Amino acid sequence: MENEKRTDRNSWAELDENRLSDILTASQIKATDTYETPPQIIWIDNSTIATLGNFSASTGKAKAKKTFNVSAIVAASLAGRQVLNYRAHLPEGKRRILYVDTEQSRFHCHNVLERILRLAGLPTTTDNENLDFICLREYTPAVRIGVIDYALRQNKGYGLVIIDGIRDLMLDINSTSESVEVINKMMEWSSKYDLHIHCVLHLNKGDNNVRGHIGTEMSNKAETVLVITKSAENPVISEVHALHIREKEFKPFAFSVDDEGLPVMVDNYSFDGSVRPKARSSFMDLSIEQHREALSAAFGDRPIKGFENVLQALMASYEAIGFKRGRSVMIKLLQYLTENLKLIVKRDKLFYYDVTPTEALLFDEECEDAEGEK
Repeated sequence: MENEKRTDRNSWAELDENRLSDILTASQIKATDTYETPPQIIWIDNSTIATLGNFSASTGKAKAKKTFNVSAIVAASLAGRQVLNYRAHLPEGKRRILYVDTEQSRFHCHNVLERILRLAGLPTTTDNENLDFICLREYTPAVRIGVIDYALRQNKGYGLVIIDGIRDLMLDINSTSESVEVINKMMEWSSKYDLHIHCVLHLNKGDNNVRGHIGTEMSNKAETVLVITKSAENPVISEVHALHIREKEFKPFAFSVDDEGLPVMVDNYSFDGSVRPKARSSFMDLSIEQHREALSAAFGDRPIKGFENVLQALMASYEAIGFKRGRSVMIKLLQYLTENLKLIVKRDKLFYYDVTPTEALLFDEECEDAEGEK
């Protein structure tokens, strides 16, 4: 730490007087100067969360669906329309987007790219000229920073840059000098190239603080910090709040992932952790992910023998995801799972495989008796 302080303290000595004079002159703010308001590019409701020349961040714990949330931000910016609760408009000459992923494999990066295009209503079979997606998982932090810097120097008209995994631009997340260096890069890039940078960083596992010294620096300097959290009552729902925002605070909203693997708004959501009663209440309104969560809880890694035992297990597991119903409804649900979702019936044992939506379950032939017990 002492070496870090010594280096920071003495680095100015490497600048000659002409360079220092130029910086001093360029840094002066005068009463006679005029400045344009930074162009606003992304909104939630009527609150501005992103402007050109600044940076922002999304944060949340593991599996909170941070990347799904960022996908919606990018799709809204790419399409110039509302996606989830995000509205976006990139000005002329700033329509291009650079998405940098530092964590995931190329396979999973491609899934994110495809999700963005689908959310934006664009074809997934052709490359979009306004979206560049790069995967830097296998490189060192120094190389990642260098590649991003090189990409921005190409002057490709970027208006929005996503860095999904800002932690991976440094070796030590708690290093003071590295944190300051990375945040300074965010400020330099966003100002020099007149663009907006949105970063993704994890929350601590044990509390709701942003991870490491980089998290502290980011919270102090960012224009907006969004926090994405799982609903305490229904883990398939993610909530989006403002942890920090310079503009007026927006009303929190919630989203889930639909059967197509796309984030969708949860309407009438109450932030006491529940969904207010709505007209629709059928098990057919549950998403594939909700069914899979309930079935995983019911079966785990073990078979269940006997129709009544299966029924009781399903009643308990579906109640856990907020779908509490009586025996008659659960019998119809079981029939729905085997017929409408094309689930497979097999002799002797009833058990669950968590694989694909259409080939997820193997049921004992006793399930066919459900029709007779209505």
